[in-house]
Amino acid sequence: MNGKATTIRTRLERGRSALGPALELVHTGRAPTRAVLTAELGVTRATAGAVAAELESLGLIQVDSRPGAAAGSQGRPSHRLAVNDSGPVVLAAQIHADGYRAALVGLGGRTVATAPGCETVSADPAQVIGAAVEAGAGLLRESGRRCVGAGLAVPSAVAEPEGTALNPLHLAWPAGSPVRDIFAEQVRAAGITGPAFAGNDVNLAALAEHRHGAGRGAQHLLCVATGHRGVGGALVVDGRLHTGSSGLALEVGHLTVNPDGRPCYCGGRGCLDVETDPLAFLTAAGRPPGPEVPLLQQSRELLRGKYDDPAVRRACEELVDRLGLGLAGLVNILNPDRIILGGLHRELFDADPERLRAVVADRSLWGRSGGVPILPCALDHNSLVGAAELAWQPVLDDPLAALASAKGTA
Repeated sequence: MNGKATTIRTRLERGRSALGPALELVHTGRAPTRAVLTAELGVTRATAGAVAAELESLGLIQVDSRPGAAAGSQGRPSHRLAVNDSGPVVLAAQIHADGYRAALVGLGGRTVATAPGCETVSADPAQVIGAAVEAGAGLLRESGRRCVGAGLAVPSAVAEPEGTALNPLHLAWPAGSPVRDIFAEQVRAAGITGPAFAGNDVNLAALAEHRHGAGRGAQHLLCVATGHRGVGGALVVDGRLHTGSSGLALEVGHLTVNPDGRPCYCGGRGCLDVETDPLAFLTAAGRPPGPEVPLLQQSRELLRGKYDDPAVRRACEELVDRLGLGLAGLVNILNPDRIILGGLHRELFDADPERLRAVVADRSLWGRSGGVPILPCALDHNSLVGAAELAWQPVLDDPLAALASAKGTA
C-alpha cells in the first residue's frame, strides 16, 4: 500500500513539474495533439493525459477527446490540444514616438482586443504609460476576462535588473527613466494584481516572431526593424533573447552604413538608425513629412501607392542598399540562420527582395557561401505580442503558482 501510494505521488509530482513545459508546447503550437505532447515531454501517455487534463481544468487549454480522423488515416486519432480562446489574458502595451497601443493577448499569441492611441509623448513617461494602461484596463472591463499579468514594450534599450530606459533617443524622456517601476505602479493602480514587466520593443518583436511567427524553428534568429522612428535589432539564440550582460545587446541602429550620411542622435553620422527609418525614406523620396499622420503610416502609403514614381523607387533602392550593408555586417559577426525584417524594413523588402538579398550576399562572407534566409515578419503588432510574452512567462514557468498569485485579478 505504501509503495502504491509512493508511485501515485511520484506520478503526480512528475505531472505537475511537466505542466509548464507542456503549456509552452501548446502555447507555441509545437504540441497540437496529446501524442505529440507525450513524445515531446518524454513521459507516458497516462502522464501526458493527466497533464493535459490539469491544464484544461485551469482554463488554459482545450482538449478535444473526439477529433475527426484525417482522410486515409488508420487507428484512433490522438486528442487535439489547443489554447483556450476564452481563458485568461494579459495586458500588453507599446509606447512609440507617435503615442501608444494597448491590447489584451491570450495564450498562443492571439490578440483578443486592441486600442490605439495617438498623442504627443511628453517628457514625463508616466503620462503616456498611464494612458496606455488606462486603455488596457478599459478593454479588460469590456471583456470581463481574467488578467494574469502585464507587459510593456518601449523604443529604448531597457537596462537590467533596474528596468530603466537607458537611451529613449526618439522620445523626450530622460535617459534612465524607471519605466518598469512606472508601469508596475500604473498597473497596480488599475486594479491588476499580476506581475508587470518591460522590455525593448524590437527584442520583444523578435521573441514573438520566434514563438508564433516568421522566426519559428530558427536556432539563431536575427530581427531588424524600424517602427515609427529609428532602427532596432534583436537576436534569439536557442529560444532565448540574447540581451547581453545588462540587457543592452544588439543596438544595431548605430552601425555606420554611410560615413558621410545624416547626423545621428547618438552623436555619430550615417547610422542605420537615421539612414533606413521612415523619416529617411520620406526625405529621400522628396516628400516632406506631415505632422497629422505617423511617419510609418506615411511611408507605407507612399511605398505601396506610389512605387512607380521614380523618386519613390530611387528612395527605396537607396534604403535597401543601406539596410543590406548593415545586415551584411551583422551576418559576418553573428552568423544567424535566419533574418526577419519588421516595420518599414518589411515593406522595403517586399518591394525589392532580390536587391536586398543580393546586397547581403555580396557584402557578407556567409552570404556568399549559400545565403542566409531573409523573411518579412509575419505578425501584426509583434512588439505588443512580445510584451505579452513577458507577462505570460511566469505562467509558462509554473502555471499553478502564477495563477494562484494572480488570483482575484480584475
